Amino acid sequence: MQALWMVLAAFFFASMAVCVKIASAWFNSAELVFWRGLLGMLFMWLLARGQGVRLATAYPGMHAWRSLVGVISLGAWFYAIAGLPLATAMTLNYMSSVWIAAFLVGGALLAWNPRSGTAPRQGALALTVLAGFAGVVLMLRPTLGQHQAFAGLVGLLSGLMAAFAYLQVMALGKLGEPEARTVFYFAVGSALAGGIGMAVAGVSPWDWRHALWLLPVGVLASLGQLCMTRAYSHGATLVVANLQYSGIVFGAIYSLLLFGDAIPLVGWLGMALIVGSGIAATVLRERAAPNAPAEEH
Repeated sequence: MQALWMVLAAFFFASMAVCVKIASAWFNSAELVFWRGLLGMLFMWLLARGQGVRLATAYPGMHAWRSLVGVISLGAWFYAIAGLPLATAMTLNYMSSVWIAAFLVGGALLAWNPRSGTAPRQGALALTVLAGFAGVVLMLRPTLGQHQAFAGLVGLLSGLMAAFAYLQVMALGKLGEPEARTVFYFAVGSALAGGIGMAVAGVSPWDWRHALWLLPVGVLASLGQLCMTRAYSHGATLVVANLQYSGIVFGAIYSLLLFGDAIPLVGWLGMALIVGSGIAATVLRERAAPNAPAEEH
């Protein structure tokens, strides 16, 4: 049953991305982040109240940092969704597992003392990192030299920031912070950052027909969070953790059927490399640190 909850979460996140891509024709990224945060705040407040979880926290600084990197990731992802094929934007965002593997390899190298005579045992993780970035090159190569190249780099940034957010979620989880509280403060940060962005970038003309697309952005994101929480409610498993990549499959289906995106063969190969390296990195991390918490969107 846990596996089904994760697949459902991936479906909701991919469906949210569809609504973001459609709504981006009328709203800028700051507006999308704002409304995603505002609606998420309401949803998570109701959920926390139903679960009897108090929203007061003893770690406001940690929540602020998690919200900051999470909001940067979210805004970058929304920008990438607007400028890239949906499947490409989603795959770049799911690079977070590869980035975390890169952090682990880099940390081991920095801590290595050559005098010890023992080389750091990070060869397998290093290979997943190389494979992941080879996949990025293959995915972005068809668009290099075009306006989509910048959107691709922004999409890569979204995965990097998602990795930082994931590490902060791990730290909060070890301190006993409930999932509902962590997600609520992320939604608060999204609404605040989106509001600031709107003050700078401006507000789009309001049309209720277009604004209706903002509602499913917030609702689907919150439903995805809820399903992911249920998936991990009895402890993380490798099957559940790796089923998050089914979101890329849903994104590819949406990309082809709804938007008619033409992804060349080399792009599909890049996607496969990124998914494979992400799964391998998750397996290796699970061996080193079992029961790691879920990644968030």
